[in-house]
Amino acid sequence: MRPSATNQYHLTTLWQLDAPLETVWDVITHPERWPDWWAGAESVVALDAGDPDGIGARQHYTWKGRLPYRLRFTSCVTRVERHRLLEARVVGEVEGIGRWHFAFRDGMTILRYEWLVSTRPLWMNLLAPLARPVFRWNHDALMRAGGLGLARHVCARLHCHETRSS
Repeated sequence: MRPSATNQYHLTTLWQLDAPLETVWDVITHPERWPDWWAGAESVVALDAGDPDGIGARQHYTWKGRLPYRLRFTSCVTRVERHRLLEARVVGEVEGIGRWHFAFRDGMTILRYEWLVSTRPLWMNLLAPLARPVFRWNHDALMRAGGLGLARHVCARLHCHETRSS
């Protein structure tokens, strides 16, 4: 059975922080530490370190947003362009690609996160035609918490947080 389009999400989040790019890169590329500063990142367990650039690194994530459910998935880093791009394939209760884009302009580190995934739990897919806006809202709340937590963690100010879906 082919999944319907209602279980597919393309969400993009933009964060702008007045922090050095190298500092932000270092924090984002160590996801096992995310639960220390990112509300909603319940656990990140390192499974494999990958090669010296991080390609092949694997982690198991458990996320809990504002809604009464958790999402669990495993991520494998597939692409690294130092200080520019970090991409991973995810499998589990969501499947697809997560991609961090990094830039530095006018004294600001700009992070754009793309989440191109399909949900797998049957209950989510059955509810998706009606609950899709609520699932997007939950994702936005998690990403807002991440932006604020990252800013606090690196002693910076979050100048922009924006999430879009298509």
